Amino acid sequence: MRQPLFRAIFAAILSVLCVTPASAAWHKAESDRFVIYSDSRSSDIEEFAQMLERYHVAMTLESGREVAVPSPSSRLTVYMTGSLEELRVIYGSRRSSVGGFYIPRASGSVSFVPNVRIRAKDNSRVKTGSRMSRDLSVRGIDRSLSILLHEYAHHFLIGSSRHAMPRWLSEGAAEYFSSARFNNDGSVDIGLPNNQRAWEISQAASVPVRELLDYDLYRKNRGSRYDAFYGRSWLLYHYLRFSPERSGQLSRYWREVATGTKSIDAAEKIFGDLDALEKDLKSYGRQRKMAGMRFNKSDISIGAVNVAKLSAGHADMMDVIMRSKRGIDEDDAAKLAEKARNVAAKYSADPAVLSALAEAEFDAGNDAAAIAAADRAIAADKLAKNAYVQKGLALFRLARNAEKGSKTAAFAKAMKPFQALNALEADHTQPLIHYYRSFTGRGAIPPEGARAALERATQLAPFDKSLAVEVAAMKMAEGDPVIARYLLAPVAADPHGQKQAALAQAVIDYLKTAPDGKPVNFNKLKKQIEALGSDASDESAE
Repeated sequence: MRQPLFRAIFAAILSVLCVTPASAAWHKAESDRFVIYSDSRSSDIEEFAQMLERYHVAMTLESGREVAVPSPSSRLTVYMTGSLEELRVIYGSRRSSVGGFYIPRASGSVSFVPNVRIRAKDNSRVKTGSRMSRDLSVRGIDRSLSILLHEYAHHFLIGSSRHAMPRWLSEGAAEYFSSARFNNDGSVDIGLPNNQRAWEISQAASVPVRELLDYDLYRKNRGSRYDAFYGRSWLLYHYLRFSPERSGQLSRYWREVATGTKSIDAAEKIFGDLDALEKDLKSYGRQRKMAGMRFNKSDISIGAVNVAKLSAGHADMMDVIMRSKRGIDEDDAAKLAEKARNVAAKYSADPAVLSALAEAEFDAGNDAAAIAAADRAIAADKLAKNAYVQKGLALFRLARNAEKGSKTAAFAKAMKPFQALNALEADHTQPLIHYYRSFTGRGAIPPEGARAALERATQLAPFDKSLAVEVAAMKMAEGDPVIARYLLAPVAADPHGQKQAALAQAVIDYLKTAPDGKPVNFNKLKKQIEALGSDASDESAE
């Protein structure tokens, strides 16, 4: 998939890395919620998949939230790149300090990490779901893996609630879950002390509680300093979760915010005196030990993990596949397509190879070649889903560029591979999205069924902010500003959203006074906002 390299969702400094020795063979592990590719041993990738599934279940037990098992193509795909250097090449910069990264999107969320190994420690007996106290020095996993756990926590939280979380709550919760530990006996510890953030709290500029709770105030006062926003968010979340005198306040605060109350107002209502909260939080942060939760193996039920060795051609194409899925710019797309052709010349009947070739050709702007490669992949394997996607995307691009009088027929033709894909997987997001776009692409008003399809797609992929904006624009055209604001709220709250987040907030502000039933043209409003010049400054990296 081609996209500008600067669109990475986050970067983080790698502090500790344990690399699992790679073997010559690539393997693919599939579970209910994850697809993992690695050149590690089959037993290692199976353990990694089981660990991620256990993590998901532990989060449901700890949070009380449920996330439905995703459709096969909506599972998170994790690429284990081998070495840290190889990860940074795929990221786009050898000099980067990135230790892992994650990109959420309806077309397939992906995460990239080096080959990592879980450190299992401490199997002492603790009652299921009970508190335990641990020294602040405890670490359970590699930093690169904790990045993945942090971002999957966001993935999980968004999937379990469409209400926009205040930024401190979103990041504090993700940090709380990301310090998980996976023990040899199969139990999982959640909410352990987070050393990285403990160091940040002690060394970086402090962020007062009021600024945590009022993000606009924080942005106004923060300047260019490195501060402890993440650390203090984690500490506040942990304190509210485990402090006996504040039992239940965290969930009541979140419910209050979810009803539309401003974060600072909800905090004053639920937490009381914020100066007292500041004092209590500082005292809590000086503790040498903190509580956590342990969930025993018997309470963590996961489905089967299936591991298969990739074909020789598929393994040879993995570098192309990972670079395509990461997103490449226009200059590199042609080079990658040439590399894909060279691999495909050796494995001309391998459907995985041909599907990857189709994607590389599409990214390079070679629509006819992409369609031809996709057709060959489908002929070799009727279940080659990515081939249907790439053929559909190429046909859609051709349809958008077709003469006005032939656009209707061109879009009807472009929908055929997506219709075939829908027959294979009813909840695949791409047929749903492109059914709607087959009308808007030719300037026609989408019928009710197409609008319902787009809404269904955003239900399946609530983490895709661009899709949320598209659905919000549809709702604005229907004269439904309330639902549009609801859809845009998580986009505006996205700390990595930059211009898109700023635009979403500006649209929300406009829609607050828009009457129900009056259509609003999103594109016209967007141009007006951009002409005024909105403040889109925000960090894009953690």
